[in-house]
Amino acid sequence: MKLNQLSDNPGATKRRKRIGRGPGSGTGKMGGRGIKGQKSRSGVAINGYEGGQMPLYMRLPKRGFNNINAKTYAVVNLGLIQKFIDAKKIDAKKPITEQSLVESGLVRRIKDGVRILAKGDLTSKLDITVTGASASAIEAVAKAGGALNVTKAAKVTE
Repeated sequence: MKLNQLSDNPGATKRRKRIGRGPGSGTGKMGGRGIKGQKSRSGVAINGYEGGQMPLYMRLPKRGFNNINAKTYAVVNLGLIQKFIDAKKIDAKKPITEQSLVESGLVRRIKDGVRILAKGDLTSKLDITVTGASASAIEAVAKAGGALNVTKAAKVTE
């Protein structure tokens, strides 16, 4: 078989419909857009537009409060850290930092910092330094014989 003998399966490809190419094409004159109006013209993007009527998203009441100063933390459970140590993705003998959690693949993005929570069992003695931690997580790490240091570090850029 040669390259010039290759062909696609019958019916696998379909020719594109050429719009506005005369009355014989079936889509001549107005090109399937109908007569006049905003949608018959080019450059139209009508998302949420209701013909001049007040759009629904503006008529409905707004609820709640969005705090522009709110911090978003990457949350990590102690059980997951132990799982990664068992899988040899994190070295328990070295100090664990936010950067080492990213390199191991446990955390994708640091955001405003990493916060440790106490869900799961921790058996290894660890030295962890992160931006935030729950009181029960600090207690659980101390119970395992390690130390959990909480810093108020600035956001780390990737």
